Amino acid sequence: MVKQQATSKVMELQLAHSPDSDDAFMFYALATRKVRTPGLKFTHVLADIETLNQAAQREIYDVTALSFSAYPLLRNAYALLECGASFGEGYGPIVVASHPLKREQLAGRRIAVPGLNTTAYLTLRLYEPGVEPVPMAFDQILDAVRNETVDGGLLIHEGQLLYQQAGLHKVVDLGQWWLEQTGLPLPLGGNAVRRALGTQVGAQVARAIKQSVAFALEHRDAALNYAMQFARDMDIELADKFVGMYVNQWTLGYGERGRQAVRELLARGVSSGLLQGPAEVEFLSEDGEWL
Repeated sequence: MVKQQATSKVMELQLAHSPDSDDAFMFYALATRKVRTPGLKFTHVLADIETLNQAAQREIYDVTALSFSAYPLLRNAYALLECGASFGEGYGPIVVASHPLKREQLAGRRIAVPGLNTTAYLTLRLYEPGVEPVPMAFDQILDAVRNETVDGGLLIHEGQLLYQQAGLHKVVDLGQWWLEQTGLPLPLGGNAVRRALGTQVGAQVARAIKQSVAFALEHRDAALNYAMQFARDMDIELADKFVGMYVNQWTLGYGERGRQAVRELLARGVSSGLLQGPAEVEFLSEDGEWL
């Protein structure tokens, strides 16, 4: 939780995000103090996204990554920032199996999922409501499918690029399906700040994250080399591709189309009975404006 250093008037904030190459790339400049954050000092905490979704329900971290699908549970405690998000435009979480499966064969199948609060799982339920979820750590799913302890798996992170090497078959790319259905990118996760910190501090955090993302994009090689420590089973070329999928211009700012995509995801989740309403959402900008 937040600490205030009275003598220097520096606020120490816990910043929680996933131990993945894309998040490491995004926060490279903050973690290595390549950008100045006057009045703020960040302590980085690493945990998988489902753990962070659950921690946010207890307001454990000042700033946290979270799944957009978890936002309705967290709206009173956290404000979404208008930067630092991951979108997949025509790509996203992938359902795989050890042998070819068609969409109509998914109902009733045991599908390993990276958490019941994740956007990946919400999108899967929108695609096929009848799956039987088997929650497990995201980095165990590929092996579970390969060993046939489940009928299929919902892959996020680097698994989206590695499943073919493992001899698995794609059932559906949910980001591609979402784009076909809505004409919008699939919003996966964003960063949020505790509302109790106030709008001014929230705007400062948004500014710091945006500066970190911009620095990484401008100093790609250095940021990518830093991120490689979290690039599970990926060489630098594949890691660069993965980072480019989820840290890009969308991450600098949602824009109107990105905000529309988040609202559409929540609206469909609420109307399908998969999320608690209401579906309204607002975003805090680096200027302290609510969008």
